[in-house]
Amino acid sequence: MCGIVGLFLKDKSLEPKLGAMLSEMLVSLSDRGPDSAGIAIYGAPSRNEAKITIQSAKPASDFRDLDIELAKAIGAPVSIAVKSTHAVVRTAPAKIDEAREAMQTLRPDIRIMGAGDVVEIYKEVGLPEAVVDRFDVRKMTGTHGIGHTRMATESAVTTMGAHPFSTGADQCLVHNGSLSNHNNVRRELIREGMKFETENDTEVAAAYLSSQMAHGKNLGEALEGTLSDLDGFFTFVVGTKNGFGVVRDPIACKPAVMAETDQYVAFGSEYRALTKLPGIDNARVWEPEPATVYFWEH
Repeated sequence: MCGIVGLFLKDKSLEPKLGAMLSEMLVSLSDRGPDSAGIAIYGAPSRNEAKITIQSAKPASDFRDLDIELAKAIGAPVSIAVKSTHAVVRTAPAKIDEAREAMQTLRPDIRIMGAGDVVEIYKEVGLPEAVVDRFDVRKMTGTHGIGHTRMATESAVTTMGAHPFSTGADQCLVHNGSLSNHNNVRRELIREGMKFETENDTEVAAAYLSSQMAHGKNLGEALEGTLSDLDGFFTFVVGTKNGFGVVRDPIACKPAVMAETDQYVAFGSEYRALTKLPGIDNARVWEPEPATVYFWEH
């Protein structure tokens, strides 16, 4: 049992409140997953910068002078903003892949949470309230975001085992359920060149979607493919640079509820995650259908 949430804003006036709204939604589901929690926030794009969210168990030493060393290694300006065990590294979009490679050489113990033009991902072991406070998520602004609180069932309780999982630029996924064919799918994706950091089945689902979109499919088409190519029980909530999507397996035994108004689209594992959203009393509220893809794009 895990708790997942998602919020896609239509009304720009709500963007300064995204972090606070999404945090409230996730904290309300704390009893669905006491082991770890995480949130992905999609902020405003910059023409001149892309970013990498990184994590370290030794932030004091790993983050010290990292910007200076990275800038020298890639020959471009680098900035770093530290938040507890995480940091956001910013550099020119054309240098982002080179920066990732250089970072692994300079600081081999650092783990990359995600990268892209707009996404920042924060996740750690602990309850949602502690994770939200630790990374000051309530003050974050953005257009959409997803979150997860985890009860581990098939892999270790670690930072890397926490959700969201990101396997492509500005792409991430949270998951409630369990996949039965993830080992076979992982082997196929490795043959395509995908790399994995964990044994978690959710990372396989994220990589599957990244692979599908890399082959030209849009988010909706990629989600449609999960219904034939992934076996098991699952509810996926997915974020991309411009989009937000939801799909449940054909049996749909994992709870889910959605709400839509002129201001937002929201998802929660339970209705209590939505109760404090503005205008919820007048929202269209429904349970997403089994084997049905829902997605929105800005």
